[in-house]
Amino acid sequence: MGRTSAISLNAIVKNIRKMARHPQIALRLASLQTEKWFFDLLNPRVDEGFAKKIRQVSFRITDICNLRCTTCGQWGKDGFLHGRDQKELKKQEVSLDRYVEVLSDLVREGHRPFVYLWGGEPMLYEGSVELIERASMMGLPVSIATNGTHVAANARRLAAAPMFLLQMSIDGHCAEVHNRARPALGGMNNFAAIEAAFQAVRRERETQGGSLPLIASLTVISRTNSRHLVDIYETFRDRADLFVFYLSWWIDEERARLHDEDFSRRFGFTPTLHWGWTGDWKPDDCDALERQMKTLEDVSRGLNAPPVIFIPNIRGGDDLRTYFTDHRARFGFDRCISIYQAVEVNSNGDMSPCRDYHDYVVGNIKERSITELWNSARYRQFRRSLTKDGLMPACSRCCGLMGY
Repeated sequence: MGRTSAISLNAIVKNIRKMARHPQIALRLASLQTEKWFFDLLNPRVDEGFAKKIRQVSFRITDICNLRCTTCGQWGKDGFLHGRDQKELKKQEVSLDRYVEVLSDLVREGHRPFVYLWGGEPMLYEGSVELIERASMMGLPVSIATNGTHVAANARRLAAAPMFLLQMSIDGHCAEVHNRARPALGGMNNFAAIEAAFQAVRRERETQGGSLPLIASLTVISRTNSRHLVDIYETFRDRADLFVFYLSWWIDEERARLHDEDFSRRFGFTPTLHWGWTGDWKPDDCDALERQMKTLEDVSRGLNAPPVIFIPNIRGGDDLRTYFTDHRARFGFDRCISIYQAVEVNSNGDMSPCRDYHDYVVGNIKERSITELWNSARYRQFRRSLTKDGLMPACSRCCGLMGY
């Protein structure tokens, strides 16, 4: 089996005391990773496209966002949501009650997955906090990827739920760099929202005597911040429990055109959403980036220093240059198993096997449950295609392949 992402041992060791009070979450993380390692042994019907346990349910609960980040394939320069009416997008969203119904059905059917909320900006979904609370009451660990909006105001409820993992996007060590990488509508200061969120959540954790949510800093490496990665770590090292640095997901136009052809041949229609992720978001000096990554490894070695995770974990100036300039290279990530473990649900309820390039829809959770769709004929067709015919051109830069 090819290369897959793995839960960082360093991250586990350094946060083991915080997790000790939540052994069920730790066991589920271990089970997820074990299935990755022994995937073929534990999944004998892969050739049929048949999947077993649902390990993660990913809800992109809203497309609405108050930022226009330079590396975003949704609302960035060429993002696929440009020109869409936001009021119409809001009207199409899945209701809170329906989310609760489909999660309850998962539990009844023996699936107890991690629940991952993202967007858009997920905290702009009106029922986001209640959804976190309801899922947590079912025993489902919830994580969220947020730009910090409304987090400080809801810190008490997030800590009380408790939410498992709070992932906050931080693309700069100061307001000038961060806000340049993540410009906000209306000129708001998103960096200030991040700082307020850190302060409020850590205060509530202490006040309530809990260890959750774990707080992760998420950084998408770009031209804007590639020389400031160590600065980001040093600025927030006393506030975050771990740091994740993404090499960024984007494809070039050649791969996008090839993806059009390959996808059409397999499934009979031409996809469009991957074109939102075309770009050239590479750092200006990959050798300098490698030095930053090496320094991050060094400064995070101490027992009390928060761990650092690189996704994908590609190192060395030459390999980094290849990652950003040769989109044929997959660095050993030649098999997608997220389609056998994780569910992706779009804001309008459409369910897809693929997070980043979700043109292929198997059904809608407003009409059918996740468990009904999980091994439906259409879902299994997609899995069989990737198992038999291999990955598609756009897959070479996908978080479902390299980051899940």
